Amino acid sequence: MPLTKKQLAEFEQQLIQWRDELEKGQQENMRAMHEQEQNAFPDPTDQASMEVDRNFDLRIKDRERKLIRKINQALERIKNGEFGICESCGGNIGVKRLQARPVTTLCIDCKQEQEQQERTRLD
Repeated sequence: MPLTKKQLAEFEQQLIQWRDELEKGQQENMRAMHEQEQNAFPDPTDQASMEVDRNFDLRIKDRERKLIRKINQALERIKNGEFGICESCGGNIGVKRLQARPVTTLCIDCKQEQEQQERTRLD
């Protein structure tokens, strides 16, 4: 069953809010990392610990950046009338699936098939 205009508007609002929160967190994190750089640690152990923490933060921020890109793509699909349509089979993606993962592009059946194929390739 296709999504209603009300459902689409709700998803759009949710995605915009989610993106704004992620972007705000990215800005705050970059500011904190810049401040950390200005504080030099004379002890090599402290310096190494800071580097490990920084690398971990950078990996998280990279994942968030990729999620922001997926959110923007989902917003574009809403605008184009393609949101909630499986890119593999062309069927409708269930509302519950979209509520759980609004950036998804595959219905549950196609996603399960994709995961099965990935497991088969790994074996």
